[in-house]
Amino acid sequence: MDTPVKSAESLDLFVNATQQFERALTWVDGIKEGIIDFLINPKRTVHVRFPVNMDNGTTRTFHGFRVMHSDVRGPGKGGIRYHPDVSEAEVAALAAFMTWKTAVVDIPFGGGKGGVICNPKELSRRELRHITRRFVAELGDNIGPYTDIPAPDVYTDAQTMAWIFDTYDRLHPGGNNLAVVTGKPLEIGGSLGRNEATARGSWNATEQLLRRGAVDGMHTLEGARVAVQGYGNAGSIAARLFHDAGAIIVAISDSRGGISNDGGLDPREVLAFKEETGSVVRFPGSTAISNEDVLVYDCDILIPAALECQVTTANARDVKAKLIVEDANGPLTAIADEVLQEKGIVVLPDILANAGGVVVSYFEWVQNLENQKWSLEKVETLLNEKMCRAVDEVVDIHGELSERFTAGDNLKVGDIDAGYGDDTISIGDGAKLDDIHISGGDNTITIGSVAAAMQQHRLTAAAYQRRTRPVSMCTKSDSS
Repeated sequence: MDTPVKSAESLDLFVNATQQFERALTWVDGIKEGIIDFLINPKRTVHVRFPVNMDNGTTRTFHGFRVMHSDVRGPGKGGIRYHPDVSEAEVAALAAFMTWKTAVVDIPFGGGKGGVICNPKELSRRELRHITRRFVAELGDNIGPYTDIPAPDVYTDAQTMAWIFDTYDRLHPGGNNLAVVTGKPLEIGGSLGRNEATARGSWNATEQLLRRGAVDGMHTLEGARVAVQGYGNAGSIAARLFHDAGAIIVAISDSRGGISNDGGLDPREVLAFKEETGSVVRFPGSTAISNEDVLVYDCDILIPAALECQVTTANARDVKAKLIVEDANGPLTAIADEVLQEKGIVVLPDILANAGGVVVSYFEWVQNLENQKWSLEKVETLLNEKMCRAVDEVVDIHGELSERFTAGDNLKVGDIDAGYGDDTISIGDGAKLDDIHISGGDNTITIGSVAAAMQQHRLTAAAYQRRTRPVSMCTKSDSS
C-alpha cells in the first residue's frame, strides 16, 4: 500500500527538520499550539559582524551567528562550521537536530549551532585564527561552560577549538574554563576517543539494532554488504569499524566520485589512497561509479556520511539497502522518509545514529568540570553503553506503540522480522527519555518524548498488516 505523500518536498534543511518535527507530533498527545511553536523555533539567534586584517594588507568584514534552539534540558551544545554557503536557516535546523539528538541519548544538553560565512580553503592559518578569536569575542557571554558549548563542525577542528578556549579564557580569567568548548586537543582537556566517536557510536547503535531483530533477516554485521557515501572522518572510520566487524564494503564515494567492488574494498587501503591522491576515485581494483550511484547500490546497509538531503524522491524508490544508517545530518528529505517507509526500509536516524560525537563531547565536558582524565577504554565502554541503551529504548517504545495502535486502529502487529508485502505499513520508533517539565499545569510537556517521536516515523522495527481499512499512521494533516 502506498502511503500518500502529504507535503511538498524541499531541499531546505530547516524545512525538512520542521516537517519531521510536525510528523513526530502525531505520536505525542496534548501539546498546545503555543508550546509547539516554542519547540520548533530557536530560542535565540545571535548575529555578529567583525573586521579582520588579512595577510595582503586589506580588511574584510565577516558575518557569523550562533543559534540556541533550546536550553530546556541543559546548556546549548553544537558545532561551529566555517563555510562560504553556511546560512542562518541551515544553522537553525542543525541546532534543532542537536536538541533532539541530546534528548534521545539522554545527556543534559540542549541544541545549539554556529557558523561563520567564509571559505577556509582560501584563508591562511593566521587569518583563520584571527577570525576565530574575533568571533568568540563578539559572541561574548552567549557561549560558556554552563550556557552554550561549541564543538568542531565543517571546516573547523581541534585547533579551532583551542583558539576558542584560549580566547574565552583570556576574557574570563580566574576560573576553570576548559569546559567552554569540546573537541579540543588532548593537551588542553580534550577527550580520548573523540575523533572516532561519531562513527563508533553509529557502529555500536547498528550492531545493537541488529541484535534486537529490527531488520528482517539481519542479526549481525557478518557478511553484510555496505555502501558508504562520504569518506571523510565519519565515513572512513565507520567503513573500517563495520569492515572489522565482518561487513563487506562494496562501494565508497567522496565529493569527486565513487568506486565499487562486489568482492569487497579494504577501507584502510582506500583511505591511504585518498590521503595520497586526494580522492577515492581510481582506487586500484575498483570500478568507477558516481556519488549518486552509491546511494542506490545493491547493498544491505547504506551509510550516508556526507551532506544533507542526499536521498530524495528522485532516488528513494531506487534505494536497495535494507537499512540506512544516517552518519550525516539530515541526509534524507522528510518526503523521502515516507517513500522508504513504503518500501519497508529501516532507517537508523541521524539523531540516534550519529549521536556518538555529542556523547563523547559530553564526556569531555564532564572530565573538564571534574578535572579528570578518562582512559580510552572507559570512554569507549561508556559510549557503547549509552548508544545501546538508546537503541533498546527505541525498540522497547516500539512495542508500547504497537499495542497502542493495534487497539486503536484495528491493526495486527507482526513479528519483529515480519513483512507483509505491498500491504505493509511500517512504523518507526522513538526513544524513552526522562520527563523535562518546562511549565506547570496543562502546559507541562516532555521534551524527551518529542525527541523520541522524531524517530517514530523513521526507524522501522516491525510491520503492520492492514486488515479492515487503509490507515496512514504517520500523518494527520496536509502539513505533516
